[in-house]
Amino acid sequence: MRIRMTSLVALLLVLVMVVAGCGSSKESAKQQPKYPNGPITIIAPAGPGSGWDLTARSVAQVLTEKKIVPVAMPVENRAGGGGVVASSHIIENKKGDAHTLVVYSPPLLLTNLNGQTKNSYKDLTPIARLFSDYEFFGVKKDSKYKSLKEVLEALKADPKSVKVGGASAPGSMDHLAFMMAASKAGVNIKEVPYISFQGGGELIAALLGGSIDVISTSVGDVLGQVEAGNIRGLAVTSPERLKDPRVANIPTLKEQGIDATFEVWRGIFGPPNMPEHAKKYMVEAIEKMSKTEEWANTCKKYSWVPTYAPADEFTKFLDEQNKMLGDLLRSMNLIK
Repeated sequence: MRIRMTSLVALLLVLVMVVAGCGSSKESAKQQPKYPNGPITIIAPAGPGSGWDLTARSVAQVLTEKKIVPVAMPVENRAGGGGVVASSHIIENKKGDAHTLVVYSPPLLLTNLNGQTKNSYKDLTPIARLFSDYEFFGVKKDSKYKSLKEVLEALKADPKSVKVGGASAPGSMDHLAFMMAASKAGVNIKEVPYISFQGGGELIAALLGGSIDVISTSVGDVLGQVEAGNIRGLAVTSPERLKDPRVANIPTLKEQGIDATFEVWRGIFGPPNMPEHAKKYMVEAIEKMSKTEEWANTCKKYSWVPTYAPADEFTKFLDEQNKMLGDLLRSMNLIK
């Protein structure tokens, strides 16, 4: 009798534990918030037509059309300060937000390194690196400058004789890429006028309108104008000539005797203290996107080189880039 009672008690205890465990699992499931439960806004830190804008819209398009993300992903343009206006908005107003993302590239690091802002990549939540692009130096089709050598010779003779424009702030990506090349060619870069524009659209309009003589910008930003014959390429900053037939005939800096390359990566970030469940969701979503044929075609269309890296690898890459760019700025006497 005692043996039967003992067995019955043991069985009841097991049943109680199983029921409790099931209840705990259900409770955990209830505690896990549904995500996404509303539109996810992607912020482009520059105006329409810019590289950031094009990246944000391309990511949103593939994620939603492939139904990798089941909610709307509107793009919001917050131009100004080479990306500082957008980073300030996110850091100050979007802390802990699960439904906001932002696209960035080297200016996120450069504007901090050059003292323009205290905002840092460390204030944001890295999600993934998407691809790499390269810089393009070009002139309008009827420019008197037929080669990069002619531009550099003019700058050596009179550093103020050529107006250079870019879609990033002074001391940032477009500025740094051109001045790095010019410096290596023996130009006194401190005297060269550089004019910053809010986006690729404004920059191209200024070049075609004659307000500036040379543009320094991402290759992807000018492909349409190059293909239409409105802009003539003088150089690209890639290690080798680009394979895209629209720009395959444009020589690299190295081919022209300038030992320099400049990579323009682009990546996706979340706000400070982005909820872990939201970060995990977006990391997985971007990884899925990077493997689709649609994303491969998008990269090919804009001559982007896919260099996907998940959050952990991207964070390490950012640390390495921050050191490299700081060393480069110091070597050019652009920062102390």
